Amino acid sequence: METYPSELLLIAFIAMLAPLITELPKGFRLPVVVLEVFLGILIGPHVFNLSGPTGFIGLLGDLGLTFLLFMVGLEIDFEKIHGRPFSLAIGGWLVSLSVAMICMLFFNGIGLIQTPPLLAAVALSTTALGILAPILRDRGLLDTDFGTHLIAAAAVGEFGPLVVISMVLIPTHSTIVHTLFMVTFMIIALIAAYAALNMRSTRFISILTKTMQSSGQLPVRICILVQILFVALAAKFGLNIVIGAFTAGIVVGLAIKGEGGDMLRHKLDAIGYGFLIPIFFIVAGMRFEISALWSVPLAPLQVMLLSGLLVLIRGLPVFFYRKVLVPEDQLSFAFYSATGLPLIVIISEIGVSSGLMPADRAAILVSAGMVSILLFPILAIKLRGKAILPW
Repeated sequence: METYPSELLLIAFIAMLAPLITELPKGFRLPVVVLEVFLGILIGPHVFNLSGPTGFIGLLGDLGLTFLLFMVGLEIDFEKIHGRPFSLAIGGWLVSLSVAMICMLFFNGIGLIQTPPLLAAVALSTTALGILAPILRDRGLLDTDFGTHLIAAAAVGEFGPLVVISMVLIPTHSTIVHTLFMVTFMIIALIAAYAALNMRSTRFISILTKTMQSSGQLPVRICILVQILFVALAAKFGLNIVIGAFTAGIVVGLAIKGEGGDMLRHKLDAIGYGFLIPIFFIVAGMRFEISALWSVPLAPLQVMLLSGLLVLIRGLPVFFYRKVLVPEDQLSFAFYSATGLPLIVIISEIGVSSGLMPADRAAILVSAGMVSILLFPILAIKLRGKAILPW
């Protein structure tokens, strides 16, 4: 434990420094999550080696990831995204997955990108909702039509790959048993969601509100319990824990929807965005192996190609949005949708641990995901309202 205080002090300083830096420029401001990842790279073992993403620090990073997906699920407003935004999102993601599979079969066949096609296709069809949500929130876009359609697309781009990797890539039991576990988890989630909806019409919320200012902080503790419960259930059923955290956020969000839940949301925001979530982004930067960019002769070309494929694969469905988004927003929408990292890291780790993907190939795939979160949100912000697509 002797080294932890100094490492935690450094991470706490970075977490404080990142939002401070974003306030300095008078013109263009970088997204705070981009700065957190970049500063994490600098202090990590692959640059200045001031801290490592292992042990207690790694555990805090994992907690930050689960809390991030919990907060993402909490912020999804199904009353807003249901209907056309949701149907467009599903259709767009299916197109992305199909195009990704075709591209990876082609590039794997010619030997340019030698990774398992299914693994790479699922990774390239993801959208980092957990990264986009804070950016959209900071820029006041969550409640706009642009933000609604983007959140729907990102939610499907996060949840769809999660289902695929849970059903196909990481079964810990036979296919029948794993399917039964998946169905059981979904049934439990639906029952919890139904209970959460009914809870809003009872006196339970008002009772919890009375304890909000006490030292017990009962509503906050219940939310943390629900999150841990669903994460534990997901792990027990052989699913990815990210599904559990995301589902817990949806359930809690349904229960506290409305003015009565605003104070509880603020408290959860403080825990998440003030403490755990910045640690996840910093640790993600620390884990980035920058040496992968020159690990093999074709590595830079492969990273550039995969980054371009992210834009193509997740940006192509923007064609479906030409009637709901103004032309000036469509290219920005494409770059936002192509932003991905957390699931790319998870899928890469699954590939390496299962022996399906060599470590150097996984590092190149993660490098492309890192490029996407460092570059694409910045491009999306600068292009929004400026670029006009030909259609």
